[in-house]
Amino acid sequence: MSVVTTARLPLFPLNTVLFPGLVLPLNVFEERYRAMMRELLKKDGSEPRLFAVVAIRDGHEVAPTAPGLPDPTALPERGPAAGFGEDPIRVFHPVGCVADAATIREREDGGFEVIATGTTRVRLLSVDSSGPYLTAEVEEIPEQTGEGAGALAEGVLRAFRDYQKRLAGARERTLTTGAELPDEPSVVSYLVASAAVLDTPCKQRLLEAPDTAARLREELRVLRTETAVLRHLPSVPMVHLTQTPMNPN
Repeated sequence: MSVVTTARLPLFPLNTVLFPGLVLPLNVFEERYRAMMRELLKKDGSEPRLFAVVAIRDGHEVAPTAPGLPDPTALPERGPAAGFGEDPIRVFHPVGCVADAATIREREDGGFEVIATGTTRVRLLSVDSSGPYLTAEVEEIPEQTGEGAGALAEGVLRAFRDYQKRLAGARERTLTTGAELPDEPSVVSYLVASAAVLDTPCKQRLLEAPDTAARLREELRVLRTETAVLRHLPSVPMVHLTQTPMNPN
């Protein structure tokens, strides 16, 4: 019987999905997240600076800072749950990813530039908004391999390369993936899920897949569908698949 690990971590909601092994750059300027980073900086170098990233299902990544429509006199929300309603857990997707902040650099304006890496999938159990920033009780979701993951990974890599070529207009020189892609099934599944140009609900379904084989199977289906669509388009813009913009927070 496997032991499920639970923990209470700072919670960073975003309009994106973080996958294990992938790098997440953050531009932190809201006070609630500044407070989170100041707290993480109190940990010494031997202790990982962990927080949980969860995709927003219904809400705003950045809280309103000025009166808006339809009532221009309405005051903007304040506090750790601003923009997420009275029960924040209801507006977040139930599965997220733990992030390890390897670099936290404070700017002169009091904001932070953060480079974090996804580590482990977690499920949200509860969300606490009583402090200066949101925290969540989470439980780890172990990664199961599933049947046939190795063969599926090979098929996904072939489909992904074809997808890249179609997305880049069939010009090899425009592709940004110069290095060889990995062949470990779980790494392949997360890399492709992150790099493919898909909407948040689709990426979230891939994150929540019950095992690596199921994720790869769904990726194979999605890549074939997307490639078929691209094949019939007259032209598509060149997209840098391996470059992730910094998330404003």
